[in-house]
Amino acid sequence: MSKPLRRHLLAGLAALPLAPVRAQVSDFPDRPLRFIVGFPPGGPNDLLTRVIAPGIGERLGRTVVVENKAGANGEIAANFTAKSPPDGSVFMLASNGSTTVAPALNRNMPYDVRTDFVAVAPVGINPMLLVVRPDLPAKDIAGLLSLARARPGKLNGASAGAGGATHLALELFKAMGRLDIVHVPYKGGGPAMADLMAGQVDLYFGGLSTALPHAKAGKMRALGQTALERSAAAPDIPTISESGLPGYEAAISYGVFLPAGTPKALVDRLHAAIDATVRSPDVAKRFVELGADPQFGTPAEFAAYVADDLAKWARLAKEAGLKAE
Repeated sequence: MSKPLRRHLLAGLAALPLAPVRAQVSDFPDRPLRFIVGFPPGGPNDLLTRVIAPGIGERLGRTVVVENKAGANGEIAANFTAKSPPDGSVFMLASNGSTTVAPALNRNMPYDVRTDFVAVAPVGINPMLLVVRPDLPAKDIAGLLSLARARPGKLNGASAGAGGATHLALELFKAMGRLDIVHVPYKGGGPAMADLMAGQVDLYFGGLSTALPHAKAGKMRALGQTALERSAAAPDIPTISESGLPGYEAAISYGVFLPAGTPKALVDRLHAAIDATVRSPDVAKRFVELGADPQFGTPAEFAAYVADDLAKWARLAKEAGLKAE
């Protein structure tokens, strides 16, 4: 089980001062720093990167330029960052989809998150929602567990695609609950949720920001969140962990990485800039609007979290016979 990183709610936060120390940032290259993101503009990875980039640059006393290197579920950006000079000029925001999930399913990746990167700082976590069709006779997680156990092989769970986050969330739910639920892969989350609302499938793990509006409209029923803590965006919906499967976690987490070999002094300075930026109330508020909760931890804590996450998904992939499509 992955060790949870520290998070906060918006209430009671105080903005940390912007305090670039010129003598300390002199080791960074005297040119714009490249902040790499592995997805096209407009997606959650890109949006979170652009929310924090200005604050990081201001605190480091450098211009930070967001650079999209989209493709292969973030793997192109990760490979580029891993092979970049370890001088602080290139760093990357990545989700666990490309850093731990993909490598767990495919051992032939061109990079290894454990040896090719330095984990700098966690940034945020985006829980999914376990939602069911409105007429399913299960009002909560305990009810769904009882129903699935009473009807082995009769319930079906949609995913946005085999091997993706929504599929792995389902497989982890099945493994921890010892459940026989049939996996039905779709080509995207939109078609999966459309069939759920039409009653063609029984359950689905959807992104909080996309599934929550449908649940509030009564088109599907939200039973639980996939993070270990309730999101500030949906405080009334319990977590799956607290509702019958202790320790269940299948959230999408985001963090910043530098190439391996980057001097510790630069790692620490970049970490401090990221941490202060994410703690500022305006950034935290924007994160919640995007369905992500701010997340904190030292470089060592973040590295341990990444290692645990990789081990978890690798273990699940082996036990469930999952491979990259």
